[in-house]
Amino acid sequence: MRTQSRDTHPEVERVQIELLRKAGVARRLELGLVLSQEALELAREGIRQANPGASEKELKLIYIEVNYGKELANRVQAYLDMRQQ
Repeated sequence: MRTQSRDTHPEVERVQIELLRKAGVARRLELGLVLSQEALELAREGIRQANPGASEKELKLIYIEVNYGKELANRVQAYLDMRQQ
């Protein structure tokens, strides 16, 4: 079997895949949601570390820009500015 990951031993990967195959739909969904949440948290933490002086609002706008593009970040910024007035 060709491995999917260069940093995981082939036998470990085989066991992981077998466990996923045996898991029920609910368990696989739960694992997917947990992994997605962890990925989001890591992305936010990376942005926070790269921008130590940024406010929470600025960090959220950077996150939007990185993940969804500058245009959307600018639109959200304009909306927030409008709401503050």
